[in-house]
Amino acid sequence: MDAITFDGCVWIVTYSIGLVSDGVITRVEPRLGHTSKTIDCAGLYVLPGAVDVHVHSRDPGFPEKEDFASLTEAAAAGGVTVVVDMPNTVPAVDSAGVLEAKAALARSKAHVDFGLWGLIRSSTQPEDLEEMSAAGAVGFKAYLAYSFSLSRKQVLYSPGVDDPDLEAPADYGTLARLAPVVAGLGLPLAIHAEDPTVLIAFRRPQLTYDDFLHSRPPEAEAVAISAAAAVARESGVRLHIAHVSSALGLQAAEDAIRAGTALSLETCPQFLLLSALDFDRVGAAMKMLPPIRNPADREALVDGLQRGVISVVSTDHAPHTDEEKSRQLDEAAPGSPGVQTLYLSCLQLAKDLGDVWQAPRWVSSAPAELAGLAESKGAIAPGFDADIVIVDPKGRTRVQAERMRSRQRHGALEGKEFDFAIKDVYLRGEPVSRGGKPRGRMVRPALVAR
Repeated sequence: MDAITFDGCVWIVTYSIGLVSDGVITRVEPRLGHTSKTIDCAGLYVLPGAVDVHVHSRDPGFPEKEDFASLTEAAAAGGVTVVVDMPNTVPAVDSAGVLEAKAALARSKAHVDFGLWGLIRSSTQPEDLEEMSAAGAVGFKAYLAYSFSLSRKQVLYSPGVDDPDLEAPADYGTLARLAPVVAGLGLPLAIHAEDPTVLIAFRRPQLTYDDFLHSRPPEAEAVAISAAAAVARESGVRLHIAHVSSALGLQAAEDAIRAGTALSLETCPQFLLLSALDFDRVGAAMKMLPPIRNPADREALVDGLQRGVISVVSTDHAPHTDEEKSRQLDEAAPGSPGVQTLYLSCLQLAKDLGDVWQAPRWVSSAPAELAGLAESKGAIAPGFDADIVIVDPKGRTRVQAERMRSRQRHGALEGKEFDFAIKDVYLRGEPVSRGGKPRGRMVRPALVAR
């Protein structure tokens, strides 16, 4: 079998990586020597590909916002070699049949590997979860403040709306009923942590960013985390909190961990790099749910990441059309692209914190473990897929709309500058090139229980 050798510098140690032709790393050792093809990486970082466990492809349902082709082209450009798509596409991924159909669609378009979350609705039954697990779901997501349109098969933000077409949001009773099933399957249970009763109590017009923050208070996040954690402790399920955004939510999570909850936390670059003070500069491009909050929240999240309480950084990549994002704040659609800037933003944050080598743990090894992929993704080691990102530590990258490959060009991090540049990205040992043939495969978790 032909082999590729990467001669480079990682962790300030010169080494080479031998790759067999099927794209799996066979050995990693100093000065392996030249083989049939050698890539000179002198002075560059050779890093494991990122695993973004929280993206929204919008495909199927709203391909004008994003589809698997544009999503995964943006991912590849940013050094993300695995994306794990959330289940709130249309139709929502609430059954094995929908999951399998979505996987087939993704295979036809994806330029990087992909995994799929399954949806927990208030009407979900244990056999639904068992069948989605058998079909390859990496875990299950419950949207605590989101109803479900029975006619459109769509997750909708509509707490407290009386409409016969709307199935009530999954609640803590839903979690208590189904968490033991998820635990038995050996999969994580992820939640969108905003308590709907708190959101209803604070509902108001969103004419200013202060109004917007008031309508999505941190109490909603903290209450949801505390209540879901109590359920998780009783069932033994691995609870994952998506996009933690507040100091209060982080405190609730730490309290739950001290009480013995098996809990993992995820936050996003926008919460680590921006605060409400940036709204005058960024505008509605930074509107998202949960919101980017105050400087004290940002500082608490950075501290939680440094202490290892927050283990995963993902993007909540949620594009819309540029027209939808250019409206006034109260009418603008919530969400922002982010997958293309995940690695660079985390490398910059880690460098600013004094240890650049934290970044691969945040975006690669920890999320791979969450998704059940820790035996094949997230590391440069024998037996792992040769998903490799080559980064120039002396390069410069400025986030500019014309360089973005997502359908939404203008995002929350537009204008940010990073002291790194991504040079090349390899998926299973082969370079990922723009406009190339889709080669993405569906990844399935290595389950700890059945």
